[in-house]
Amino acid sequence: MAGDIGESMGDIATGGLAARAVEPGAGEAAPPGADGHTQEEACLNCGTRLAGPHCHACGQRAHVHRTLSAFFHDLLHGVLHFEGKTWRTLPLLLWQPGKLTREYIDGRRASYVSPIALFLFVVFLSFAVFSLIGGSKAFEPEADALEQVKSAYATNEAQLAALRRDRETEDDPQDLAEIDRRIASLEEDQQGLQMVLGNVGTTFERDFRKGFEENPLPEGNAITESIDKVRANPQLAIYKVQTNAYKFSWMLIPLSVPFVWLLFPFSRRFRGYDHTVFATYSIAFMIALAAVSSLLFFYGLGGLGGLLLLYAPWHMYRQLRGTYALGRFGALWRMLALSLFAWIAIGLFLGLVGLMAGT
Repeated sequence: MAGDIGESMGDIATGGLAARAVEPGAGEAAPPGADGHTQEEACLNCGTRLAGPHCHACGQRAHVHRTLSAFFHDLLHGVLHFEGKTWRTLPLLLWQPGKLTREYIDGRRASYVSPIALFLFVVFLSFAVFSLIGGSKAFEPEADALEQVKSAYATNEAQLAALRRDRETEDDPQDLAEIDRRIASLEEDQQGLQMVLGNVGTTFERDFRKGFEENPLPEGNAITESIDKVRANPQLAIYKVQTNAYKFSWMLIPLSVPFVWLLFPFSRRFRGYDHTVFATYSIAFMIALAAVSSLLFFYGLGGLGGLLLLYAPWHMYRQLRGTYALGRFGALWRMLALSLFAWIAIGLFLGLVGLMAGT
């Protein structure tokens, strides 16, 4: 468990630093004269005379940290803050996503985290959460539960055998009727237990194998070779999908943009850039929502987690209406269409990642 937590925290830090690389700091200099900061007249990087908190020639900060505490402050700041823009971006992303998207598209960006920086951070953070609460064990049966099912099945079998022996020697009609009732009840229980034993931990693997056996593919191409590898070792393929999905999560953006474009196929006002910003902010929010809901389910708050997921279509509706200045009906039917498109995009994404897992 400690290893999972350490790995998850590493993913969170990696996501923050990756997003930080996409969206570097601006306007973060400490007050002049603060401990651990220099006060230079010329830029230490390029030598240009300084006229503000940053060099106007190369962009380096005027005051350079030179203490160990300042180094760790920069590390935490880079992972968690995005220079304070986060706290202005997240409330809008949560409740006014259309305003946030439109502000960014129209060029008012200094106060907000860019779509791709936010997307990177959310992806790493969310997959760290998924790894912590499930990881590669998500498709494995719980040993204790499986043993309990096996024990119950064996106990019922022993009781059935004893009842059938008693039935052969019993003459009283009332006692026979009672024995028959108990036998029927136990047989019904056994059928349910058989279904559990036949599905726990192996359903996904069997579905893989059955699907490939019923739908053979032609030989001699890369796709078929990848699928053969998945068929030969489905558990390994599942593990690869789980561990590598976040690396290919960026594919969700180009997969989603054409579907957003389909909502405005003849519009000259909204172009590909608008749809890309919309899709990136939307996907970042939906991934974060799924992560929070998963945590609630994990900690036994499934009702609240399920209720939270119902916010997804409403968020989509608000973002569509605010971004594209739509009326209620225009936003509503596009939200319904986009909800369907989203599942198609997710299916395409999982299919592509699955094929990559087979390579």
